Amino acid sequence: MLMYTYMYIIIPVMVFLFIGIKIIRPTQRGLIERLGKFHHFAQPGFHWIIPIVDRMFVVNITEQMVDAEPQEIITNDNLNARVDAQVYFRIKDDEESVKGAVYNVNDYRYQIVNLARTTLRNIIGTLTLKSANSERGKINAELYTTLHNETISWGIQVVRTELKEIDPPKDVQETMNKVVKAENEKIAAIDSATAAETVADGIKRAAIKKAEGYKRSKILHAEGKAEAIKLVNEAAHTYFIGNAQLLRKLETVENSLKNNAKIVVPSGSDLVNVIGELAGTVLPIPKKKIDNTVRWKNERDD
Repeated sequence: MLMYTYMYIIIPVMVFLFIGIKIIRPTQRGLIERLGKFHHFAQPGFHWIIPIVDRMFVVNITEQMVDAEPQEIITNDNLNARVDAQVYFRIKDDEESVKGAVYNVNDYRYQIVNLARTTLRNIIGTLTLKSANSERGKINAELYTTLHNETISWGIQVVRTELKEIDPPKDVQETMNKVVKAENEKIAAIDSATAAETVADGIKRAAIKKAEGYKRSKILHAEGKAEAIKLVNEAAHTYFIGNAQLLRKLETVENSLKNNAKIVVPSGSDLVNVIGELAGTVLPIPKKKIDNTVRWKNERDD
């Protein structure tokens, strides 16, 4: 009977002790309250709390992500844009930050989502749809700055923000796609024309080079011919003119004397000089002898 009494006492005590066991992982921090008041900060490891009297709140301190959820935002040019973003954050692991995440804000994940949605409406509402798509980095930076400043008292560190999408209405998207396609076709046409112009310019340059080469070869060929003619003329002038004149003189003398004819010429004539050159000396005929010879010839003819 006494044994059963002990069992009735021991079992509830063991259950009571077991219920009070709490384990904090390295990725967590805890706040322990006693009778509704903060009692102490729980680091990773084993903890025991008094059931019913104590209560532990466990907080995850790893990096987390929340989706701001897609929403329709009217841009500055009165177009509806479907916008979605993601926010990456973490609760800092010190005691004050963990207490701020638990005591200073009610459901910090929900609050971050709503704050991100409101901030996006304020930012994109001042931009046109085109600028919103081209200035994603600026939107991210402004969203990050706003969330960072607003969540400091929550013990939360905003790591980064990312825009998932900024999509215009379907009809606007189709128009934009046509514009982009036309612009791409224009660029392609310009590139093709530039390439064709480059090829034509290359062909033109090659033709010019070929013509210049042909012209240069003709000039060199003509200069070569002129130089050759000049050399021939110089040679003829040096070696041919004098000998040709002399040869002509000799032929004249030969034709005159081949029938034993007697020719009387002045002593200063070229023919006498030629005969003298052939004999090695110049022998002019005296004027008196020439007169006798002429007189004798006339008498014979009579």
